[in-house]
Parts: sequence; structure tokens; C-alpha cells
Amino acid sequence: MSSNFEDRKFIRLGVISVGRKRPGFDQEWNQMMTARCLGVLEQFGYSVMRIEKPVVDEMTTVAALEEVQRTGCEALLLLQPSIAHGQLALTVAQRWSDPVILWATPERPGDGKVSSCSLVGQHLWASSLRQAGHPFEFVYGDPDDSAVREELARAVRLARAAFRLRRSRVGLVGTHVPGFIDLAVEPFLLRQAVGAQLCPLSLPQFIERVRELPEQAVFRDVQKVQEMKLPLRGVVAEDLSMNSRYYLAMRELMEEERLDALAIQCWPELPNLLGQWPYLAVSRLSTEGRAVAIEGDVDGALSSLISLLIGAGPGFLTDWLEHDQDSIFFWHPGMAPMDMCDGPGCDGAPALAPHFNIVKPLVVDGGIRTNEPVTVLRLWRCDNRYHLTALEGHTVEPRRKLTGNTALVRIPEVAVPSWFDRLLHVGLPHHVLVSFGTHRETLRRLARLLGISWWE
Repeated sequence: MSSNFEDRKFIRLGVISVGRKRPGFDQEWNQMMTARCLGVLEQFGYSVMRIEKPVVDEMTTVAALEEVQRTGCEALLLLQPSIAHGQLALTVAQRWSDPVILWATPERPGDGKVSSCSLVGQHLWASSLRQAGHPFEFVYGDPDDSAVREELARAVRLARAAFRLRRSRVGLVGTHVPGFIDLAVEPFLLRQAVGAQLCPLSLPQFIERVRELPEQAVFRDVQKVQEMKLPLRGVVAEDLSMNSRYYLAMRELMEEERLDALAIQCWPELPNLLGQWPYLAVSRLSTEGRAVAIEGDVDGALSSLISLLIGAGPGFLTDWLEHDQDSIFFWHPGMAPMDMCDGPGCDGAPALAPHFNIVKPLVVDGGIRTNEPVTVLRLWRCDNRYHLTALEGHTVEPRRKLTGNTALVRIPEVAVPSWFDRLLHVGLPHHVLVSFGTHRETLRRLARLLGISWWE
């Protein structure tokens, strides 16, 4: 599942070359550029499904697209080393409903005449696709240029991310927790705007699943947790079994229902009826690369899925606790991915503890690593449409220590109070996701591909 989202060998990429019925331009250069482009894709390690012969008309284009779909490709790259028939852009739009990647290659240098008009041809296609309302990513340049390769890799990730989101299933166990009405989800708007399918799941049935797990399976999982050698602070080894039950039940549920993301109503029912919070289980699942959110935050779970799809990991879903002019202090009670926390031997290394408020096990106390570039992002709905936003910064040493998971993020290029005020007036929820790396531009382009609002 999600642990494979960012691995290139799991990206099945369809590649179609668009050719010409009538010979023209420099066909030797055309063939050279095609071979060099394909060579780069092999170096990237994608699982490439290439249509061997260039498509030249409606019939060959339709046949190629059918083959790409039949073989399960999740992204489609169109090469046009020489300008081809512009009408075929609409054939592609009609037969492939997801984003496409247009790669325009350069002219042969120094021979005194136009060799290919590749950029002209792909420009024509891009204009036609935009006017037809069909999403695309555009790459221009030489396959040997490192910057072009980076753009190509990003374009493939984006096209595949949009493809996966439009086919994703997100489970909601219960509903949003009492009072957190900004986390409420509207399933038909979600489907129309993002493509994700909401799968409502029963909280009582989930509780029953937790209780009825086989003791032997629970025992084996407790042993795995003990092998992690996490310090126990205010909890005892006997507390591990219930969180193993949570972990196994959530993992089992995601596999049975083929869920790409899961949001769970964690309070007040779970600690009251089962005696524990599920936060260690959530932390373990997210450390494994699964998009899991607490408090019934479906769009938070999808924000985590988006972070996974662009190669940033599942991220840390958190409250926005405090801010000043150029920094934000994030906190949540102990369910961040462990690999985002300080390492063993550090002050903020992960430890197992009770919840700070309703004092029951089992949360993961641990500070988010400092001196790391991060992106703060969020997908949400407001005014009957979906929105996406992101900020970039870096983690610094917190000014004070709190239990749970904390991160102080310096945002050097944005006046944080003004940004916060602007986003409040378009309904930004009280949870955001903090992911390692700089991904703001990638997320802006993803919003464009999905046709949802992007907020600076």
C-alpha cells in the first residue's frame, strides 16, 4: 500500500510517442531524441510500458491509449520530438481522463535550420488541452539536463498522485469528535472535487474487532513493540497489549476495505470503553507509511495521503498551538511517525507515556527533529469547494518542552499572523500536516491538476 507510493519502481508509466504521417523535419534527430528520452526513464527506474510505434492518427492513438489503460498505467507521458497533428490532443483528452505529461525536446543545435518544432507542437497541445479543461504537466528541455530530469520526475509524481487520489478510498471510523465540526466531511463534494471515495465505518464494530482479536496475534505484536526498546514513562509493559489490538485492528481494516487512508474517532469512546488511547498504534502505522488520522479528520488523512504520494512521507498531523511573526509552534498529544522524532539518546527521543489530559495510556512523547526543512500543508473544504495550501520553513529548537509531539517551525519569508488571518477567512481547519522537505511548488501544481483552489 502506501509504503510504495514514493518508490519509482512501483510507478507504472505509459509512454506514447506522437509521430507524423508525412515525413518532415529532421527524422534522424527525432529518433535520437526519442531514444535519449527513453534512456532517462530507464535510469529513473520506472516500470515503463512503451507503445513501440509512434501514433500518427485517430486509430493508432486510440489503440495506444487502450493498451496503456489495459496494462494498468498510472501516469501517461507523451513525447513529440517533431510537431505532430494537433487534433490528436483532443483524442487523448477524450480517451484518458487523468493528467498527461507533455515533454518537449530541443532543436538540433547548429545546423542552420529548424529540425523538429517539438516545443511548438507541445505548446499547441498544451493550449488545446487547457481549453478543453484537461489537466497536464509540461516539461521542456534536454534529457541530459539535471534540472529537466528533476522537473520530469516531479511531473510523473504529480500525474500519478492525481491518478491515485481520484481512485482512493478513505475510511472514517465513527465521525469527527464532539465539537470539532471544522473536520466534518461531505462525501459527494469529496468525490466531485478530489475523486476520493468516503467509506463510513461503524465505531461499535471497530471496538468489537479490537476486543475479538486472537490472543496469539496480540502476543506476537506486543513482542514486536518490546523489540523497539521504547522507554516507558508512567506506563507499564502490560499496557502494550491494548495498543497492539488497536494497531492490528486498524491495519486489518485498511487491508480488508482496500483503504488508502483512514480517519478514526478516537475520543471520548475509545479511552472510555477500551481504557486506552490508540496513539501508539497510529504512530506505528504512520511510521510504516500509512495515512492515518485521529479525531475523525478525513481531510487530514487525505492530506497525509497527498504527502505520501508526492514522496514526502505521511507527515505529522498536528494542532497549530501558537505563533509569532515568523514562527509556528505545533503540538499534538503523541501520535507522530517515530522516524520524524529525535533519535535514540536525544532529549526528545520517543518514549511511551499516558495522555496528558485524560490520563490513560498510550501516547508517544517525542520532539520532532530540529534543523530539518519542512512543509506545512492542508487540504480542506469550505464554501462548497476544496482548497489546498502550504508553507515552507525549518524546524528549530523549541523554546519550551511539552509532552506529546512538538515542533517549532521558523517561517522566514512569510508574515505568519497575516497568513494565518487570511487562511482563517477561507475556513482553514485547526489541524495541519507537517512533512519533511520542501514541497510547496509541487503541492501548488497538484492543486492545479485537481482543479481545486490554491492559497498563497
